[in-house]
Amino acid sequence: MNMVLDYLHWSTAVYCGIIAGLFLLASAVRQPPFPSNAPPLAKESYPVLGALRFFKSRRSFCQDSSRSTKTGNYSFHVGKHRVVGLSGLEGRKAFYESKELSMFEGYSVLLSATPDIDPGAGENQFVSWFNKTITKLLKRENFVKNLPIMVNDATTAISQLLDRCAENRGVFDPFDDINKLVYQLNMRTLGATEIAESPSLLDKSLRLVDEINQNNSTARIIFPFAITPTYLRRFVAAGRLYLMFRKLEQDRRRTGRREQDTLQFLMDEGEDTLKIIMFIVASLFAGQLNSGVNAAWVLCRLAADANWAQRVRAEVESAVAKRRTRSEQTDLDVLRELTIDDWESCFPTTNLCLQESIRLHTVGAAFRKNMTDRNVPIGKTGEVIPRGGFAALHIDDVHMNPDIYTNPSLFDPGRFSPDRAEDKKAPLAYGGWGHGRHFMRYER
Repeated sequence: MNMVLDYLHWSTAVYCGIIAGLFLLASAVRQPPFPSNAPPLAKESYPVLGALRFFKSRRSFCQDSSRSTKTGNYSFHVGKHRVVGLSGLEGRKAFYESKELSMFEGYSVLLSATPDIDPGAGENQFVSWFNKTITKLLKRENFVKNLPIMVNDATTAISQLLDRCAENRGVFDPFDDINKLVYQLNMRTLGATEIAESPSLLDKSLRLVDEINQNNSTARIIFPFAITPTYLRRFVAAGRLYLMFRKLEQDRRRTGRREQDTLQFLMDEGEDTLKIIMFIVASLFAGQLNSGVNAAWVLCRLAADANWAQRVRAEVESAVAKRRTRSEQTDLDVLRELTIDDWESCFPTTNLCLQESIRLHTVGAAFRKNMTDRNVPIGKTGEVIPRGGFAALHIDDVHMNPDIYTNPSLFDPGRFSPDRAEDKKAPLAYGGWGHGRHFMRYER
């Protein structure tokens, strides 16, 4: 009899445990409903998983979903996350100008490639401090101070590249060489001098940044508690990057050695180690995520367009000739002595090509998260982004819009010239530098 009672007691405990486990699992994957005034739900949003085509075929999913609604806005789930896809002018205004929407938290959850920031007040405080700090660092006087060093970095890297090209029939990979150069300049501006000046540390840190970027996990976005192989690789790479910067900081404090860089600036401000490294890593990701790729694409586009390549070449030759002060100066000598005003005023054609390259090759979607406890209105549409929900703006909605850009798939830098100004046809028609509260300070 005792054995029977023990069995019944054990069975009851097992059943209760199973029921509790199932309840917890259901709570973990339950998709909260959208408010009644949210945009219509997209057809391909499945229970538990959400809209998988958002990851597999993002462009067609966003376009099809937008066409199926009156305002162009639409709702869908990504796992248990509520996401509102935005379109049109009212959608762009809400996305770029709503103070309730957080860029940091949006990307850290839905892109899963940026440093995680604690939510709530801690996240808001970090973002506010981050923006104020990076504004100080990117002020004109700091650019003037660092410009000769950055120009020297660039000329040295290009000279080495030309030497390698001479041995390789003029062939190089811009997505490797130019991306590395841009990373070095970002490190020089927003990181640590020791890394910027050490080829081995520069290569090692760039590999870690690339590893973090490449090991995004859709599964972890849908199931945040899942420990996937890609998550582990990303976690280890982030830890190694953290240790690299911590070692540099500790070495400076121990020896009293000082450098003229962001790491030193934050140390002098009295920031703790974790906050310093969070700032530097976040800055490097923000500056590197698209900059290196866009710089590489400019060269590819010019290599395929003899007309614009000749215009850029003529512009550079003209600027060098006008700024040459001594006959014995080489072209590189002249470039090294250009002022920041020269760099910002002497190369309008080159800037047009960069702007067009960014328009063509900034793909995918940008993200924000509603960090408030209330719904955020989407302009005058009567629709809302739910509290705690996300907003996604598909970049092609504006950059590849034929009503704004003539032949949008064509490389045509002249579309941004003052006499055409296609990007001024509609408000917020160019997202390459961001807008409103999230205007990119990296434009310079």
